[in-house]
Amino acid sequence: MRQLLETEQKALEINLDPSIYGTFAEIGAGQEVARYFFQVGAAAGTIAKTMSAYDKTYSDQIYGEEVSGRYVCEARLYKMLDHEHNLMRSRLRNERPDTNFFVFADTVAAINYQRTIKGNGWLGIRFQLHPDGGTNNLVLHVRMLDNDNQLQQQAIGILGVNLIYACFRYNQDPEVMLQSLMDSLHGRVKVDMVRLTGPDFADLDNRLLSLWMVKNKLTDVAMFGPDRQNVHASEFLYKKHVMLVRGSFRPATLVNLDMIQASYQQFRNEADTDPRKTYLMTEITLDNLCSQGELDEQDFLDRAELLNALGQAVAVSDCQKHQKMVAYLSDYKVQRLGFVLGVRELLELINQKYYQNLDGRLLAAFGQLFTRNVKFYVYPALQEGSGELLNAHNLPIPEGVKFLYKHLLDNRQIVDVTGFNPNVLHIFSKEVLHMLQTGQQEWESMVPAQVASLIKEKYLFRYPVEQIQFDY
Repeated sequence: MRQLLETEQKALEINLDPSIYGTFAEIGAGQEVARYFFQVGAAAGTIAKTMSAYDKTYSDQIYGEEVSGRYVCEARLYKMLDHEHNLMRSRLRNERPDTNFFVFADTVAAINYQRTIKGNGWLGIRFQLHPDGGTNNLVLHVRMLDNDNQLQQQAIGILGVNLIYACFRYNQDPEVMLQSLMDSLHGRVKVDMVRLTGPDFADLDNRLLSLWMVKNKLTDVAMFGPDRQNVHASEFLYKKHVMLVRGSFRPATLVNLDMIQASYQQFRNEADTDPRKTYLMTEITLDNLCSQGELDEQDFLDRAELLNALGQAVAVSDCQKHQKMVAYLSDYKVQRLGFVLGVRELLELINQKYYQNLDGRLLAAFGQLFTRNVKFYVYPALQEGSGELLNAHNLPIPEGVKFLYKHLLDNRQIVDVTGFNPNVLHIFSKEVLHMLQTGQQEWESMVPAQVASLIKEKYLFRYPVEQIQFDY
């Protein structure tokens, strides 16, 4: 089991390691990380330079201007890492040939006096694990939860020390690296994006980092794009109209594709939605990933691979309750939020809200979910036995909640997906999965051609099933 060390112990251990030497560049919340290394002593063994270009004009002169006008952003962090690393290498490479160089940088906005800024930041490190080796990057985004400026600054200092220590001491196990970021910080921060790249991590699939962040409670939501790289909501969802399609995608079938395409087209055509500012994401919940028992990382990667191949961005979340996702995205001023779910999932959601709130909290429970800018798009299903179409308007809603449900329908906060393909409604992911794992070829006609090719090419979802021959 990993030994838990105090922040000061970590800083001192790094200071006493003669092979590690680097620069600290911190803007926005002071030099909180460097301060730990100075205070524990022996800092001369680690620190080549510290700096804090707090003024924007000074910062622009050093690192260049930001086109977006935002200084607490991923682009600013990379400019800082690039600039400081180039300086350090050019000045010290010949002087210290046996050194593992690093550059630590952060750009942070702590909570302000008026409490209009909650507190968040970008932290990163460019580091070597071998003096003659290439450089690696670990970049993360953090949301601070303390309701006090000084406490938030302290949390940034602890997180920065954890980050540096993790890179040099836990680099053989990336999941442990992630877990150690939260040492002495549980309940004080959320780390909701981590990207780890470089020659020493060439075999690491960064999508696993998103899964591990949610699994290990660093965050409730983590995201990666169609290019398989981890991303953060602030970089691409800010003030957008966002649609989320939740599903198992095990595997992605023609029904899933139809649900995505039909609902997104409907979403973009809404009168109060600007199609130029819309963004579509698929979502897989941790609960769904664990529905078969323990979490299967390869199963997750198989689902992710197919969704990315179909051009989809993916959110991994611990938001079985939709209102947790609503709360998360509200920080990024999402203008309109559309949820897509199957009609049976909607009935389960309504029943759950109803039966869990029979003590008089029904209105409050529905009000938390069905806020002004949230709309549910309901994809139909065929009723077992009769084959009739089941949609949002003929669901068997409990009598005690029918008045609320009718209100949501009348106000178009729950709408049926139109333009769907009725010819694919007979397809179910579980049946497709069973067919492909048992060697039945019919499954190929139930998934997009690209999905079928990838499953066979990369042997996803244990395809084909190995047949063990016994000789008697």
